[in-house]
Formats: sequence, structure tokens, C-alpha cells
Amino acid sequence: MQELESALRVIVLGDQLVTASGDPKGMGWIGRVQARTPQVDPTIELITLANPDDNSLTLSKRWQAEVTPRVNAIGRTKVAIAMSHHDIRAGLSTSRSRLNLATVLDDALKNGFEPFVIGPTPHKESALNNDVEQLSWGFEDVCSRRNVPYVDCFHPLQGHEGWNTELQNSPSGLPGQVGYGLIAWLVLNRGWVEWLGVQEAD
Repeated sequence: MQELESALRVIVLGDQLVTASGDPKGMGWIGRVQARTPQVDPTIELITLANPDDNSLTLSKRWQAEVTPRVNAIGRTKVAIAMSHHDIRAGLSTSRSRLNLATVLDDALKNGFEPFVIGPTPHKESALNNDVEQLSWGFEDVCSRRNVPYVDCFHPLQGHEGWNTELQNSPSGLPGQVGYGLIAWLVLNRGWVEWLGVQEAD
């Protein structure tokens, strides 16, 4: 019974990037992160709730209704939120996007979900990336004000040859094996294990 009470369920919200779409290995960044997360008993459960082309507004409208039925009744539940660059195409201002994320985080914190946020990745269309950069900075500031961990994916990936090559060769604008591996590395090295509260293997 003690083990059941210590169980941890992590619910991941986001767009196509929280699936393995475009990855020939079918792992995506979440599969890679899970494979490299220290194994504990009981096993950490990872549940993904993807919504194609999700933006901060659609996320703010759906997340509670989708997360609530999946809350772990016998242990803890945490929420990881992968923000996207779809706010740009949706015509949302940075201030509106910030407010949407702030509302989600405030509600998540109030419900004890201890959120962890992954920022938007660079867009395939480089002309949009100044706006994506502003969006990423805005999201990071919202998280910083609430002491919520934030993974900046934009700046490390913007000039990365492997990332850009995969995006330019992808009709869908999604990364492949290299790109998902890079996102996984960033997540793992920006506080993921500490956020989970598990011990690294000796």
C-alpha cells in the first residue's frame, strides 16, 4: 500500500510534438525522456494529451477537462505543458498568450499539479521566428514569476544544423529523429529529474 501511495503520474499536454509524429523511431521526445529517466518503483506513468496545432488559447480551454479524469487517485499527479508556436498563426498577441499560460499555471498550482513548462521550438518558416522568440521570452517570464521550471527550446535549437535540416526537409514542419533527440536532451538537462523528485542512478 505504501508503494501505491507514492505512485506518480505525469500528464503531458501539447501539440503534435508530444506525439512521435515525424520520428522514424516512433519515440518522439517523450519516449526518449522516459527511457533516460531514472527508474523507480512504482514506475512513473507518462500520459500524453496531444491536440494538433494546439495554442495557448485552445490549451487553456481544454486542459482541465482532459486532465481531471486522469488524475491519479492513489498518488501524485504532475502536469508538463509543452507550449507551441501556433499562437503566431492563430493571431494571438504575446500579451494574450502570456495571460493564457498564466491562467493555466495558476489553476494547475492551485490544484497541486506542480507544472513544468517546455517552451516553443523554432518555426520552419524563419520569418516567423522573431515572433516565436518573443513568445518564448514571454512564457519564460510567466513561469519565472511563479517559480515554475521552464525549458527554453527556441534559442538552443534556432541555429542548430541538425534541427534546421530536418525541419526544412519535413513537409509537415515536424522534426525527425535528431530533432526529437535534441528536445529530449534539453528537457532532461533543464530540471526534469529534479522536478520529478527522483534520484539519479549511481
